[in-house]
Amino acid sequence: MQSKTPQQSLTIYTDMVLPSETNPIGNMFGGELLARMDRAASIAARRHSRRIVVTASVNHVAFNKMIPLGSVVTVEAKVSRAFKSSMEVYMDVFIEDRESGERSLSNEAIYTFVAVDEMGNPVRVPEIVPETELEKKRFVAALRRKQLSLVLAGKMKPNDATELKALFQ
Repeated sequence: MQSKTPQQSLTIYTDMVLPSETNPIGNMFGGELLARMDRAASIAARRHSRRIVVTASVNHVAFNKMIPLGSVVTVEAKVSRAFKSSMEVYMDVFIEDRESGERSLSNEAIYTFVAVDEMGNPVRVPEIVPETELEKKRFVAALRRKQLSLVLAGKMKPNDATELKALFQ
């Protein structure tokens, strides 16, 4: 199985915030943004694995800025790390200024997907070879996030979480 770069999974999803997607004060519902991120992330995971993918977890979501009605929203998703059958997908969400066209980061999220066969059984995925400094930073951090998740779920003993222990030594 040939390794891939995060860039090969890049998915860009751009859309406008419509009235039916906003709360009473005119800002995008968080659930609407979560759905858009899930779609973008699933496409990125599928591009990486070339398999059916299922959302395993929403690991982190930061709603840093409100997204007002009429905003142009862009979700950029890339696989940041691949494990045996799972993939971490990191997303950056940008909003575009209506007048200047400048983009600003409004939200971030990290989802985990698992590649499966037609029967729903997990299948191996290609490794990721990060290229940019940001991709390398996210790649390294992904293993810490995975170990923390496994420890919290009781699936890994804290003493076996080598990446987490290294932070405190």
